[in-house]
Amino acid sequence: MALWAKARVWMAGPWLSLHRARPLGTRASAAPKAVLPFEAMPRCPGNKWMRVLQIWKEQGSENMHLDMHQTFQELGPIFRYDVGGRHMVFVMLPEDVERLQQAESLHPQRMLLEPWLAYRQARGHKCGVFLLNGPQWRLDRLRLNPDVLSLPALQKYTPLVDGVARDFSQTLKARVLQNARGSLTLDIAPSVFRYTIEASTLVLYGERLGLLTQQPNPDSLNFIHALEAMFKSTVQLMFVPRRLSRWTSSSMWREHFEAWDYIFQYANRAIQRIYQELALGHPWHYSGIVAELLMRADMTLDTIKANTIDLTAGSVDTTAFPLLMTLFELARNPEVQQALRQESLVAEARISENPQRATTELPLLRAALKETLRLYPVGITLERQVSSDLVLQNYHIPAGVSEALEPRQPSPSGQLTSAPSCCLQTLVKVLLYSLGRNPAVFARPESYHPQRWLDRQGSGSRFPHLAFGFGMRQCLGRRVAEVEMLLLLHHVLKNFLVETLAQEDIKMVYRFILMPSTLPLFTFRAIQ
Repeated sequence: MALWAKARVWMAGPWLSLHRARPLGTRASAAPKAVLPFEAMPRCPGNKWMRVLQIWKEQGSENMHLDMHQTFQELGPIFRYDVGGRHMVFVMLPEDVERLQQAESLHPQRMLLEPWLAYRQARGHKCGVFLLNGPQWRLDRLRLNPDVLSLPALQKYTPLVDGVARDFSQTLKARVLQNARGSLTLDIAPSVFRYTIEASTLVLYGERLGLLTQQPNPDSLNFIHALEAMFKSTVQLMFVPRRLSRWTSSSMWREHFEAWDYIFQYANRAIQRIYQELALGHPWHYSGIVAELLMRADMTLDTIKANTIDLTAGSVDTTAFPLLMTLFELARNPEVQQALRQESLVAEARISENPQRATTELPLLRAALKETLRLYPVGITLERQVSSDLVLQNYHIPAGVSEALEPRQPSPSGQLTSAPSCCLQTLVKVLLYSLGRNPAVFARPESYHPQRWLDRQGSGSRFPHLAFGFGMRQCLGRRVAEVEMLLLLHHVLKNFLVETLAQEDIKMVYRFILMPSTLPLFTFRAIQ
């Protein structure tokens, strides 16, 4: 793995930080420093129980990414942050991501999303890999990878996505050409959300919802509303312990359960339809991931349903918002937009012949998506529950931390003992928002410069793309999401000039994922 730049951050004002880069390899020549105990690590000030109360009163923390970013500037590149009974360590340097990956076990663990887990427990549904930890997670993940994440799978479902992306572009073009000026100014967000749902359900279940038509059927619209209600209620329930919120937020729990009920009902109908078609022996052609999993027959129906529902829920906002933010950056950076358009026009004939070539014929567009996700990471943190002791930034990180945080005694061999079973596992969070805006890692981090990911001398080319995670727990649906974004932008760019009057940065807010608080109107001008 390539050496990564290391940076130390010092406070030089409320929002000003100075960064000094030092190659990782220089540490070998220096005298080793004594590893500092966990208790010596800088700690975010404030009462951990008051944080719980504040988060509950505000129904979340919309500025969490900014608050943590400022805390890094004040305390340095690592600090402790406790909320309630949970002990967390925040880091923001590439070398710490590398060490986390090196220390990863066979069953890397993540924190569970309590509202989603509560619904499945109450209804007796199985959990998919998003909510599983341990051996069952690994078994399911290894069975899913060939039909979801592998390159052969990508080759099969890319033509399906390409068809939806072309329909989106043609529908938009018809609306644009209705105007005598050959342009249309509109809020494009609803259309992009419908595209991501249409493409994802086609890839998963092999059926179109008809969301790109002028009058979608009511069932399809109800499915969209259920997804929206589920995400909204997730945000309002995820920060408060279930034992408390069951009394304080009973109506929100009811909405959450009703939304999930509708989503599960849709998945049930779709899976039963596919199962019946396969049982009747209809002439086979590739019709989505679920059909492939059913034919493979190494997972139960309930397990297939649990995992495809996780993919359905995770494929909407996480794809739509990067698309919208990319359109915004291209609209206010016309020279970048023109370079991408030229690339798409040159590659169009080859992509039309084989849509999968978009993943190799559009390197600058792929770099633009990486650049968008660097500036606006949908998931602002990567997290791991530490399964064995390790050292980050010269601080000892124990696998578990007792509530009293008493120093643990070394064993006869001189090594620190493993955490007692009664201890809470330490959760390490990598703040992608701060990492992507660190000038020691990315030159001029505030600028939108996709070329940095292609330039061998640029920091981006030496830095892995972490927006979809790392290791075995990287996002299962990352290839689906990437090809959905890539093909939509490809077809939009070769057909339209995209403009906006807004030039100021868009305020981003954290609501389970990082999203724009508002979006400007976009003008689409048809290219003759």
